[in-house]
Amino acid sequence: MADHATPNLPSRDLKATSRFYAGLGFVEGWRDDGWMILTRGAMTLEFFPHPDLDPSTSWFSCCLRLDDIDAFHAACVDAGVPEACSGAPRVHAPRTEDWGGRVGALVDPDGTLLRFIQNES
Repeated sequence: MADHATPNLPSRDLKATSRFYAGLGFVEGWRDDGWMILTRGAMTLEFFPHPDLDPSTSWFSCCLRLDDIDAFHAACVDAGVPEACSGAPRVHAPRTEDWGGRVGALVDPDGTLLRFIQNES
């Protein structure tokens, strides 16, 4: 197995988090009262309970480096995540940044920012 890292993200409710991410194509690989692991292809996200988290003040974030960010963005929109400038959840369409890379963003229901970045070919 190649070296890898998995983000550990907060969840106010593991069941609700699982339902939200299932709409984006993630499946549960593990869940108990204190931890949950979701996968989508080679991506893994791990969640811990944080029932008192205020989504409007959350500072949690991670980056998803993807081969096809347009497909991931489409999955978010197809799942009903609104394209909006505020609130949670929401999604931001990919765009080319000044440094040349394409980047989009997802804010999940718990206020966690997931930047999705196009892998270089």
